[in-house]
Amino acid sequence: MNREILRIAIPNIVSNITVPLMGIVSTAIAGHLGDSTATIGALAIGVSIFNFIYWNCGFVRMGTSGLTAQAFGAGNFRECTNMLVRSLLVSAALGLLVIVLQYPLGQLALRAMNGNAMVSEYFYARIWAVPAGILLFGFNGWYTGMQNAVIPMYIAVSVNATHVLCSLWFVFRCGMGITGIAYGSVIAQHVGVVLAVVLLVICYRKTLTRFRWREVLDWAPMKAFFVINRDIIVRTFCIVAVYTFFTAASARMEDPALLAVNTLLLQIFTLFSYMNDGFAYAAEALTGRFIGARDERSLRLCLKRCILWGTAVSLLFVAIYTVWWRDLLGIFMDSQSADAARIAELAARYIGWIIVIPLASAMPFIMDGIMVGATQTRVMRNSMLISTAAYFGIFYALQPMIGNNALWLAFTLYMFLRGVVQFLMTGRLRNIYREASRPALPEKP
Repeated sequence: MNREILRIAIPNIVSNITVPLMGIVSTAIAGHLGDSTATIGALAIGVSIFNFIYWNCGFVRMGTSGLTAQAFGAGNFRECTNMLVRSLLVSAALGLLVIVLQYPLGQLALRAMNGNAMVSEYFYARIWAVPAGILLFGFNGWYTGMQNAVIPMYIAVSVNATHVLCSLWFVFRCGMGITGIAYGSVIAQHVGVVLAVVLLVICYRKTLTRFRWREVLDWAPMKAFFVINRDIIVRTFCIVAVYTFFTAASARMEDPALLAVNTLLLQIFTLFSYMNDGFAYAAEALTGRFIGARDERSLRLCLKRCILWGTAVSLLFVAIYTVWWRDLLGIFMDSQSADAARIAELAARYIGWIIVIPLASAMPFIMDGIMVGATQTRVMRNSMLISTAAYFGIFYALQPMIGNNALWLAFTLYMFLRGVVQFLMTGRLRNIYREASRPALPEKP
């Protein structure tokens, strides 16, 4: 079971690590252009806009993986094929909608983010990458459900490498400025889709069955797919609200330097999330597989081991943050800058929260994966609503008394409650085990 978990977790961790590396390279490219301050700022705003778009379309991946994993576990490869087609149809429709609405979306985003002409050029160039990016969500969700984490890893590495190489070429050889980075993303995302299709044909041509539109568009599975996606969209909205408010509240603190400190500390926290997300994906894929196979024994062992792995990673990062937090902070800021000493001094006051948060966050990442695999997204949605309400309540109740500590306390308890509430809502996972003990449904003729 440990080998099965690591077989899925490790490639996903590698895939996750390529994301910040690509961001670092893109920022470095922007920093070597003429007005580096203006260029880096414009790139940061443009990237934030697209992160918001992609984050809100991420339900396609999560909604696909759980249902596909259950069909895979049941040996129902016809339904696996149908899920792939459904996912790609929804992805294509979303991508087309974004392209059609690109002008109003762009104007709204630019006004909200106070974007300038440089950001506008970046946005209207990179927008053509969105359809391919959403299609990749569909492919990656399906591959995860099929217990294959290696193909998504190959795709992620290829996409990010292509993005870097094309960006370097367009920016420094073609003199396209920040727009060159945007077009690098466009080419990279489409290369990813081509690679996803090629690997699908090579690896799954004997597994995929002929699909019928009547089955693909059958109301019962389509309804289940959209109900799951609806719950995931609500969950995503809560996450966006929490993180957006975290930044906004930091900016309103009495000391302006707290915005920089809180942002940098949150960046350090994301290093932990990239690692634990790999085990969440493993929990997602294996939970769905064992429920589909009606293998309660393997499911119980899988969930226990996934929780243990998540806890082990949390303890590892507690040690890393305790010993090397200053070194990690140095990755994200220039130690020679005028305010570096001030930021380090302030960060030392709040670093205790970063050391504690991995322990509070061990459960929610794994529980999210379990809920997606078990298609218990209603539980995930409700726990998120409760945790988000607690987050805002704790902050507003304590902020007048303890200031910035109230924000970190609210965030820590928000993460902790996400996992605990899901655990309790499922009767300490008994309801999940019950799903695997039910008789298998007969396959449709």
